[in-house]
Amino acid sequence: MADEERRLVAAGQRGDVESFNALVRLYEGRVYNLCYRMLGDPDSAADAAQDAFLSAFRNLRSFRGGSFRSWMLRIATNACYDTLRQRKRRPAVSLDIEADDEDSAPLQIADTGETPTDFALRRELAAAIERGLGELPEDQRMVLILSDIEGLAYDEIAQITNTNLGTVKSRLSRGRARLRDVLRAGELLPARYRHEGDGL
Repeated sequence: MADEERRLVAAGQRGDVESFNALVRLYEGRVYNLCYRMLGDPDSAADAAQDAFLSAFRNLRSFRGGSFRSWMLRIATNACYDTLRQRKRRPAVSLDIEADDEDSAPLQIADTGETPTDFALRRELAAAIERGLGELPEDQRMVLILSDIEGLAYDEIAQITNTNLGTVKSRLSRGRARLRDVLRAGELLPARYRHEGDGL
């Protein structure tokens, strides 16, 4: 943990709200992205992220050192699982008119060296992967997001998901294989990225 982060945690544990708010600003993007990729809905992701930060604030005094990032992402993971359990108990149907996928996707600024065609293909691929992630079982989706999107090490993922290292590797392997199969089977993968061979 960086010195500044350690100082903010210590001050937050003493009740300094501004220090905790600084920690929120450090991790809000990462926590929201994790929640969004797990839940697939911006409103649910925002609610889960808010719940995670409230829980972290209430329990900050119980943090005993180590990786604050892992601790925070563990809380966010639990908030996502809570939301998914609630959905199973009480399925909800939105009364909003669904917007076209392209209209609801966040705007991205293209690289200046990227052609409009490349930008469109990259965006299409990202949307296909997001849809494919939604097809995975929750445990596989979580480790895939933490490893391949967030870039976390296996041991940190094991700590966040409260599983052993072998389980993380197994879920990651099965999740990647299943994502590949889902993308191919449903032809979610844009034509340019499809290969006849085994690898993507």
